[in-house]
Amino acid sequence: MSDIAADLGILSAQERDLVFARFDTDVAWRLGGTLRQAALDAGAALTIEIRAGRQILFHAPTPGTAAINADWVRRKGNTAAHFGRSSYAIGLALQRDRASIEDKYGLSGAEFATQGGGFPVRLAAAAGAAPLLVGSIAVSGLPQRQDHVFVATTLARFLDLPLVALTD
Repeated sequence: MSDIAADLGILSAQERDLVFARFDTDVAWRLGGTLRQAALDAGAALTIEIRAGRQILFHAPTPGTAAINADWVRRKGNTAAHFGRSSYAIGLALQRDRASIEDKYGLSGAEFATQGGGFPVRLAAAAGAAPLLVGSIAVSGLPQRQDHVFVATTLARFLDLPLVALTD
């Protein structure tokens, strides 16, 4: 089993580093296509969703997914957008604290998922200012750690940024 504290440090670095210089419907569409093609190339059955706020900008399942994956991406995206953190980081922090999202935050598990695959979309701000949370990316179909790694790895390639990677 991975070390939760070490993983949370890596996830924080990913969330800090994987920031967009520009994000709009065109960028979302290109990123969605990149994620979809990466899933197809890997033979991964994934549902992919990208949102700006509550607006869905890209949604696509690859062959082999099920309808339930659409609900998972909605819930993982809700978590990333609500906390400005990856759904995997929120889940690991809750695991570390031996808490549930319901008990700790009063949020419904029917609306929020704390499994890996949701990632915040942040827009770079002026020097010295924190990046602005503008949306979320979510995938569902692989085991949760792999869902997260897929998003982070593909996003780093898309943004042409280095990635502090999770180890297995």
